[in-house]
Amino acid sequence: MKQCTIGKSVSIAGVGLHTGANVQLVFHPAPENHGYKFKRIDLEGEPIVHADVNQVVSTNRGTTLKNGDASISTIEHVLSALSGLGIDNVLMELDGPEIPIMDGSALAFVTLLNEAGIESQEEEREYFEITEPLTYFDEKTGSELMAIPADDFEVISMIDFNSPVLGQQYASFGPDVKYETEIAPCRTFVFLHELEVLFENNLIKGGDLNNAIVIADQAVSQDRLDALAVKLGRERVEVDKEGILNTIDLKFKNEPARHKLLDIIGDVSLLGRRIKGRIVATKPGHTVNVEFTRLLKRKYQEQRKLKGKPNYNPDETPLFNTVRIAEWLPHRYPFLLIDKIIELSPNHVVGVKNVSFNESFFQGHFPGNPVMPGVLQIEAMAQTGGILALSTVEDPGNWDTYFLKIENAKFKHKVTPGDTILFKMELMAPIRRGICQMYATAYVGNKIVSEAELTAQIVKRN
Repeated sequence: MKQCTIGKSVSIAGVGLHTGANVQLVFHPAPENHGYKFKRIDLEGEPIVHADVNQVVSTNRGTTLKNGDASISTIEHVLSALSGLGIDNVLMELDGPEIPIMDGSALAFVTLLNEAGIESQEEEREYFEITEPLTYFDEKTGSELMAIPADDFEVISMIDFNSPVLGQQYASFGPDVKYETEIAPCRTFVFLHELEVLFENNLIKGGDLNNAIVIADQAVSQDRLDALAVKLGRERVEVDKEGILNTIDLKFKNEPARHKLLDIIGDVSLLGRRIKGRIVATKPGHTVNVEFTRLLKRKYQEQRKLKGKPNYNPDETPLFNTVRIAEWLPHRYPFLLIDKIIELSPNHVVGVKNVSFNESFFQGHFPGNPVMPGVLQIEAMAQTGGILALSTVEDPGNWDTYFLKIENAKFKHKVTPGDTILFKMELMAPIRRGICQMYATAYVGNKIVSEAELTAQIVKRN
């Protein structure tokens, strides 16, 4: 599948649910690999806020992003519309701190984006493929989200608020469900007792009975309803036989469950990649949606790095054996930590280390429970990277490489005797003035055991 953007710029205006601020939102086409980004044109410097789960700062009654002093709240409905329509790249300009609530659904955004037209781009989409069950459980609320393998993106939402009015509800989305008509029109909902508290605390300043389904799940006197009507500028408010305030008719019997599904699609889009997998959500909400998306992002980053894992066939003749490595590097036993070089290009190198029980460092490092020291994994990375750096100079045996900096080193799994480590070093920038910046990843089987950013300098030996 190709990435998609919109055909032209379009705009919409409305009031923010919580701030009550009037906001204009403009959608602009964006290039490949741009993703979803917001621009606060009302702030100095017009800062950009990326629609990324790492930018989430609040999930109180909605999802809020922040970058520096720029924040964008109630983003879930517009992101759901973009994701549900299959749009990958859009720049959203707005002159306020909150996305307009419109009617409490994603329908207004869907209608506008369809008016702009959806255009295919040249770049292929990159997917996060769910290959094993991934689960997030919140003990406090009993909420649970699970992702399991599937050929397409699917979502199942199940809600239970212990409400005699709502009961247990279920909704699903997948290839056979049209987002525009089955999910996008479904509005947010709130219980009457919650609404009263929100008003008393001067929240939902832009809320009215046209942008939310209000559910009276407890007996309520007409006096309380009359007081609410005054606050909302209504002549009269009543509860119908279904337990819903009579200001709105449900579009589907399970509209609340469908809206929760709409929210999940929006919140999960903060992963920044399309998903191939089925998400099953029990009692979802913005907080657990976001925490689940953080889990997905960590797994996606691991998966992406594993896609770059080198292929090692011990039967193939290496580019460098130990003897040739020793011709380039000054290290000798017990400090020559690389056995082979199996890949070498202008931008990357791959080295192999066969970890033996007879390694000298095992004599004093956790005797009886041998573990390869992390600092020696870093040294092995540096020696592998030294081959890449020295491949750029004439007479490499008369040059050395020295550490200048080690950053963001992470040790994720133990390395023990019998392991074969593959060290992959990739240039982060072109080598200039002998300075070499590399990203290092160490693999054992299908696990990343360590990684780091290394900077070294190539120096002519005296």
